Amino acid sequence: MVNYIWAALAIIGIVFAAINGTMDEVNKAIFSGAKEAVTICIGLISVLVFWLGMMKIAEQAGLLQKLTNLFRPIIAKLFPEVPKNHPAMGYILSNMIANIFGLGNAATPLGIKAMEELKRLNGGKNTASNSMITFLALNTSCITLIPTTVIAIRMNYHSASPTDIVGPTIIATIFSCIGGILIDRYFYHKRMRKG
Repeated sequence: MVNYIWAALAIIGIVFAAINGTMDEVNKAIFSGAKEAVTICIGLISVLVFWLGMMKIAEQAGLLQKLTNLFRPIIAKLFPEVPKNHPAMGYILSNMIANIFGLGNAATPLGIKAMEELKRLNGGKNTASNSMITFLALNTSCITLIPTTVIAIRMNYHSASPTDIVGPTIIATIFSCIGGILIDRYFYHKRMRKG
């Protein structure tokens, strides 16, 4: 469905530009946008490589295992249907830690693996389980300590102080995480009462 929406938007834009005689401006915008996208991607790659390297060092030093052990009791309460040593729990914790360090791109494959494991626990059904819904809420509203992608974009655009975003990001993501968990728990208990 989303593909149809994007295709429709592109076609409408081109037709509108052709009718208004602004096709030259559309072409300039396409090429300058493509050039800018490549520049941003290269800048993001360098920052992501740095932070992924830091994650690897933290993993080798045992810091990730300590963080996993720290969050395990909280996650176990949020996912009561998931057995303690199930692979889904490891993927959920890894995804959450990657999100905390602002590595959304690194967290994505871990999130996909977590969803696959949660679907397996759900008997392979195409309907989302309570755990899948909770994971989605937690994944989209996770606390972020270091917003690496935003810092990289601010650096690309020569911000005077690209890390000024760290404080507001921490505050905003704490509130979003608390809100996401509270809303999820409200509907979780509502579903449990119905079922």
